[in-house]
Amino acid sequence: MILKTILHWKLRALSRLIIKKYHPDIVGITGSVGKTSTKESAAAILRSRFSVRASVKNYNNEIGLPLAIIGIDKTPGRSFFGWIKVFFAAGKLLLKKDKNFPEILVLEMGADKPGDISYLTKIAPCNVGVLTFISHAHTEFFKTIKKIAQEKKQIISHLNNDGLAVLNFDNEMVMQQTTATKAEVITYGLKEGADLQATDINIIYDEETGWPKGLNFKINYKGSVVPAFLPGFIAEHLISSALAGLCIGIYFGLNLVEGVEALKKQKPLPGHMCLIPGIKNTFIIDDTYNSSPAPTESAINTLKQITLKPGARRYAVLGDMLELGPETENSHRAIGFKVAEMGIDFLVTVGEASKGTAAAAIEAGMDRDHIASFANSTEAGKFIQEKIQTNDLILVKGSQGVRMEKIVKEIMAEPLDAPTLLVRQDGNWLQS
Repeated sequence: MILKTILHWKLRALSRLIIKKYHPDIVGITGSVGKTSTKESAAAILRSRFSVRASVKNYNNEIGLPLAIIGIDKTPGRSFFGWIKVFFAAGKLLLKKDKNFPEILVLEMGADKPGDISYLTKIAPCNVGVLTFISHAHTEFFKTIKKIAQEKKQIISHLNNDGLAVLNFDNEMVMQQTTATKAEVITYGLKEGADLQATDINIIYDEETGWPKGLNFKINYKGSVVPAFLPGFIAEHLISSALAGLCIGIYFGLNLVEGVEALKKQKPLPGHMCLIPGIKNTFIIDDTYNSSPAPTESAINTLKQITLKPGARRYAVLGDMLELGPETENSHRAIGFKVAEMGIDFLVTVGEASKGTAAAAIEAGMDRDHIASFANSTEAGKFIQEKIQTNDLILVKGSQGVRMEKIVKEIMAEPLDAPTLLVRQDGNWLQS
């Protein structure tokens, strides 16, 4: 514990000195969901004009954020020599001027417990603070959603007058934080009233395969309308991340046309609503990066919205949503009711808490013969492999600890592509 405290102190001190020396503009992004996608969109847009460094993977805590500032793309873990290299890299930045140090840092900032956002913003005070979404995630450590909101709003409350607060107009809890900042505020969303609004959203289908190939929509901002296309994206809620990125681009002087062009080069992150070919000529919606109630409902909506070929069926394969504390039972039951309401053909659950999802779906009238529950993802993957048929569409989603990516690997058409297409494919995860 003492060694960990010393490590945190050293990383914090070195990171603050580096920022003080190089004076990069800093974009800080937090929220219950959508942080990583927003970070990637912002970085893709800003790179069209600036030198940019973004947090690697989900490096968003008291260790990961300093590593991102120093420019280390892989955590040393328990390696003593690995940490020596980290401190050497930091020292080199401080002793000698690095002409290639980025102009802008785009940093994801996570909050697992009270005080985390304050800790991170003191290391890296932001010019732009982005609040993506406030919902039941990590409720186990915050107890109530109001306490989550109190923590998350610090990403905008610490901003100076000349900063920018970027807020998700579609999330009521986010918009309740508007008065918490003295910075300029810009909102984004799909609802009317947002400063930057997406409208006329359509899934575009490939004429040859019949499967989705991207999202088409219009962006409205101050009376201007710009058409946009996100190749490879299929989920409406990921448009919000693109809009947040465009808001950040506007602050740094980019126009919408430049931003939209930059977004065309972006690809969906592994485990973030990615469409992957499956065995038996099926398709998988891989959303296995993580899970909480609001994104799960959005994923089910996407599963329902995609047009299928005649005779094809929809599968919702859902693992436990972890770290919900007292909200666990109600949240899992609500998802079961949602699956039944949307008319999903088959429900497969993984984990103890998700048995409540299955029970609620049965209560809502879903055929119990179309529902199966398993203790782990390995068992579920083998069952689904036998069950699915040609042209079926399978949504796979769950929290990190449930390891739902194992199911995707079991049923994907080209499992040799797993290292590049799936999450958690490095050594430590594969051994667990």
